[in-house]
Amino acid sequence: MRGIWLLCAALAGAVEPVETDLTHELLGVRRVFVDRLGGGETAGHLRDMIISSLLRSRLFVLTENESRADAFLRGSAEDLIFTDTFQTSSGVSGRASFGRGSTERSGGEYDRNTGYASAAVGEQESSRIAERKHEAAASVRLVNKDGDVIWATTQESLGAKFRGASADVADKIVKQLVADVEKARKKAAQPR
Repeated sequence: MRGIWLLCAALAGAVEPVETDLTHELLGVRRVFVDRLGGGETAGHLRDMIISSLLRSRLFVLTENESRADAFLRGSAEDLIFTDTFQTSSGVSGRASFGRGSTERSGGEYDRNTGYASAAVGEQESSRIAERKHEAAASVRLVNKDGDVIWATTQESLGAKFRGASADVADKIVKQLVADVEKARKKAAQPR
């Protein structure tokens, strides 16, 4: 048992972090090809928004020629419009009833003793709210020419205040990529 523990400890110490290699790979990317995204019919539209957002960032040169690319942006995306329906119903009801009655014949006359009381309460309330929602999500990865994944993210949105869900997801992807490249640059600039 102790031998296995020592072997595991030795192997753990011998393993170098992969992050430095990925950081170097990410910083070496200059030209990117954005591949077709898998997903529904709207994936092509989201791809175009990602390309537009990448162009605005000026992080990479984008190419339509795969053979000229240093890396490929691949993944899947979906843009859905759906209706969320909430329905509630509540009610209160009550009912009461009392009764009494008697009939007697005495000397040819009818004597009637009757009494009756009744009460009822009722209230019914129901509501139905149908809300149209727009949701977009994308999972993308940056892959080098050797097929190694050097960066990845998943982003989703229900839309932002002044833009739709697809545009928001595209911007979130590029913001994450820019932040990760900046982080890699700072890490590479630190003395070892």
